[in-house]
Amino acid sequence: MRERSAAAADLDAIDRRLINSLQGGFPLSERPYAEVGAGIGLDEDEVLRRIGRLLADGVLSRFGPMFQIERAGGAFCLAAMEVPEADWARVVEQVNRRPEIAHNYRREHHLNMWFVLATGHPDDIGRCAREIETETGHAVRLFPKEREYFVGMKLEV
Repeated sequence: MRERSAAAADLDAIDRRLINSLQGGFPLSERPYAEVGAGIGLDEDEVLRRIGRLLADGVLSRFGPMFQIERAGGAFCLAAMEVPEADWARVVEQVNRRPEIAHNYRREHHLNMWFVLATGHPDDIGRCAREIETETGHAVRLFPKEREYFVGMKLEV
């Protein structure tokens, strides 16, 4: 779990144009970063350098495709745990080291740790949750998706 960097407030106009241009469609071509750059007046190397810096500074938490894992035979499931403060750091480390964890967020609620399990097969969701329970000593509550929504949210920075 990463804290948001103060660097987010220090974005220049070029960073803002780059972030805004990356939301939505991304070119599927031999040199997509060159295409992105051409649209906002940057060369390919500068686009890559800026994306790398924005990721390293924590301004962007992730840059990559979003997959509908169910179409590939896998599964996603929202999960939550109630983790005592005294045990928080240990449990975060144990949960986050697992390759099935797509996101992990702290919340102000008795269920204070929320994360997404992503597995290659739907049956592996329950197995993974049981393994996390065994390793951490805390119950994992699963919240399977009942319905899918596509929001298509784009944020202007």
